Amino acid sequence: MRARVIPALILALLALVINVPEARAQVVGGFDFARAEVSVTGLQVPWALAFLPDGSALASERNTGRIMRVRPGQAPTQAAMINGVSASGESGLLGIAVSPSYAQDGWVYAYFTSTSGDNRLVRLQLSAPQTQTVIFSGVPSATIHDGGRIAFGPDGMLYVATGDASTTANAQNLNSPAGKILRMTPTGGIPSGNPFTNSRVWSYGHRNVQGLAWDGQGRMYATEFGQNTWDEINQIVAGGNYGWPTCEGNCGNSSFRNPIVTWTTAEASPSGLAYANNTLFAAGLRGQRLWTVPLTGNGTPGTPLAELQSAYGRLRGVAVGPDGWLWVTTSNRDGRGSPVAQDDRVIRVPPATSGTDTTAPTAPGNLSASGTTAAGTTLSWSASTDDVGVSGYNVLRAPGSSGGTFTQVGTSATTSFTNTGLSPSTTYRYQVRARDAAGNLSPVSNTVMVTTSPGGGTGGCTVTATTQSQWQTGYVVQPVTVTNTGTSTTTGWTVTFSLPSGHTTTGYWNAVITPGPQIVTVRNTPNNGTLAPGQSTSFGFQVSRPSGSSGMPSGYQCSSS
Repeated sequence: MRARVIPALILALLALVINVPEARAQVVGGFDFARAEVSVTGLQVPWALAFLPDGSALASERNTGRIMRVRPGQAPTQAAMINGVSASGESGLLGIAVSPSYAQDGWVYAYFTSTSGDNRLVRLQLSAPQTQTVIFSGVPSATIHDGGRIAFGPDGMLYVATGDASTTANAQNLNSPAGKILRMTPTGGIPSGNPFTNSRVWSYGHRNVQGLAWDGQGRMYATEFGQNTWDEINQIVAGGNYGWPTCEGNCGNSSFRNPIVTWTTAEASPSGLAYANNTLFAAGLRGQRLWTVPLTGNGTPGTPLAELQSAYGRLRGVAVGPDGWLWVTTSNRDGRGSPVAQDDRVIRVPPATSGTDTTAPTAPGNLSASGTTAAGTTLSWSASTDDVGVSGYNVLRAPGSSGGTFTQVGTSATTSFTNTGLSPSTTYRYQVRARDAAGNLSPVSNTVMVTTSPGGGTGGCTVTATTQSQWQTGYVVQPVTVTNTGTSTTTGWTVTFSLPSGHTTTGYWNAVITPGPQIVTVRNTPNNGTLAPGQSTSFGFQVSRPSGSSGMPSGYQCSSS
């Protein structure tokens, strides 16, 4: 009997071993990739995604020129058709973006290759989609290397990624908009604070940038296609030269900035880029995978990890939706993929709840308003904390000094938000709440009340600050952009802000600074105090801080005379 029992026990144990599922990290960057689902089907080469306030998304179709409205579980519907799209090879209708103030102005932006022989940028409103205004044109085009990603940055400016249009010399030519990342106003103009005089060029030396994203501290990142050897993610700084065509990948030349991540072209061919939960997400076309790149607090990358590898084919777009899910688009009908009947598709990856993360973030603190004009105000607040990670903030507004209902008027990935399109001489109340990757919402912040200034020929200014770089014992804030939002020319302006305890200004430029123990007062120089309505100028400053302190300046306010 013993001889029969022992083999039976061994067989039972072997069966248990064989049936054990493969161990695998399914939760990455706050999202549960084991629960990814196909949410939308029947698209034709979707190139970019942009979200509307109601939670639906707009998807640009490269080859058809259509902007499609998509909702999970529903068939796509046409929202607009872009006029004069020329689609051939990699060209066509490319990037789209929704105005940060869409609830007030309704603007949608589209970047495309035109039948006039260039790449150009238009804006339109979905209520009258055939009325399309060209706000920037003349970018060299080709059947390859057209770049195309567009996105609004935390500073409210519009960033446009272009390719070298198959002419490598374009990338180093500062007089050509090709092979660049451009920064412009929402109307296509040249904003103050750009690194080159009278130029939209923000960075150069690019071969073909197709992804843009900003982390929670406002640092900018971009994906870039290599030629034959190395694909890249770069951290983008104003005026940076990224080396193409002299080199790809790490250059070993102090004149050029090295990428923070590289892959072989077979592993990536990266297009769309998104940020959430201290992680970058880069969609791979040839690599047929989604690369996840963890970031430390100072922007240093950890070890990249591939998800969705070969599960859905070529991946083009990636974005974090207002629903807290990660949205990924396929590009299998672009002539280089192997489409299935459902292609092209939107894949959604849910936040990693797993029934375990039920802890909401802490409430944002110290909500304040600054730079209030007849038409807008800028909110800032202290960051929330969360056991997994804060993925963003919802901005709420109610009418009047009391009563009324708070409704969501926007979202922000950082601790500031500019609300425009307000009415003159009107009182509003604001609150902010944080959300995490699991969809948990924090309690609301304190309430701040603002009253807009009267309309007409009044003055007013706004101030927007961008952190350019940080290190353990200091940081540089630049550009700090001052904009005349009134209808009269200013003769001077003053900006104030608060420094965290122990922080000290050690340098400044394009301004006169009067440091205090905590409140810093900044005034214009004789050369930049006169600003016409709508005109901007900028300044910058450097601060030292105690080692271990991570606080940043806050409470920026602007007044003009």
